[in-house]
Amino acid sequence: MARTPAARRGLSALLEKFARAAIEWAGGSWAFGLAVAVILAWGLTGPIFGFSDTWQLVINTGTTIVTFLMVFLIQRAQNKDAKAMQLKLNEIVAAIQGASNHLIDVEDLTEEEIETLRKHYAELSRLAEEKGGLLESHSIEEARDRSQAKQRSRKRTASA
Repeated sequence: MARTPAARRGLSALLEKFARAAIEWAGGSWAFGLAVAVILAWGLTGPIFGFSDTWQLVINTGTTIVTFLMVFLIQRAQNKDAKAMQLKLNEIVAAIQGASNHLIDVEDLTEEEIETLRKHYAELSRLAEEKGGLLESHSIEEARDRSQAKQRSRKRTASA
């Protein structure tokens, strides 16, 4: 039986909620404490079970299952964080007067295109350093001037 789009959204929303809760819990102190307690309990039971192959298999199986699941949770969290960071950076690039809009969605470029851009900015950095160092090329006064120019531009836009 094929699922309807609404059912997929419901299942997807449920999985997302569960994954978020699992990520929050797994990254907390209680999860770490539980992991330490499990390892200690396993280690202390070693003499009772004669450090048998079965005793070792229990911890190996348990850690393999946990690791397998955590890889997906970590990847999900990193993907979401990376997308959010890219959106924030895109907003900054779009908002800065004089910034090149070519950098919006730069993460979608090929590796070759990104390398070309990296070389471009490395050259700009080298040129700035030749003109007196990176710290000297960006002063507090320059930052204030840019901020005031943005405010004037916003006022003009708002009154138009």
